Amino acid sequence: MFTLRPAREADREALYRICLQTGDSGQDATGVYDDPALLGHIYAAPYLTYAPAFAFVLEDAGAVGGYVLGTPDTRAFEATLEREWWPHLRTQYPDPSGVPREARTPDQRLAALIHTPRTAPDALLAQYPAHLHIDLLPWAQGGGHGRRLMERQFAALREAGAPGVHLGVGERNTRAEGFYRHLGMEELARSPGAITFGLKL
Repeated sequence: MFTLRPAREADREALYRICLQTGDSGQDATGVYDDPALLGHIYAAPYLTYAPAFAFVLEDAGAVGGYVLGTPDTRAFEATLEREWWPHLRTQYPDPSGVPREARTPDQRLAALIHTPRTAPDALLAQYPAHLHIDLLPWAQGGGHGRRLMERQFAALREAGAPGVHLGVGERNTRAEGFYRHLGMEELARSPGAITFGLKL
């Protein structure tokens, strides 16, 4: 029986694993990256560390099969990571800025995000200051579990005073796009390979 609960420190390894196994536009990225922890360093672990009140997991028979992670204040979260999270990782992963973009390995492309993190545009944050990430393994998909996770996160962000939330999705992940639209999220922007969705809370 699936249960939805707040994430705890003991879930950290599962968050890394799920992030990797859904990291190729929703598909397993285990064979894509040499370092299996890189995706989780960027897209999962920081939320458990610095925004634990907005980290929820889906569990069945003691196994975690999905999560939703977020923060009500994207700009403050970015500043926290710049101050406390990225510096240590920058000592572990060389800056690939000297390698032409088209020649970078998948690991180097992620390392570039550690050394030069993406920041959300001011215009987006004016109305949608919160953001989130959601990932579910195949065995946890369906049955309305994704919706339950999202609604739990929406409620937490709303209670924290966030007027709107945004997220990004790979353009190839058409299943996720349909899911977000079904939840009432609207497309806000499109860039090469990615779409930004938003929802007023």
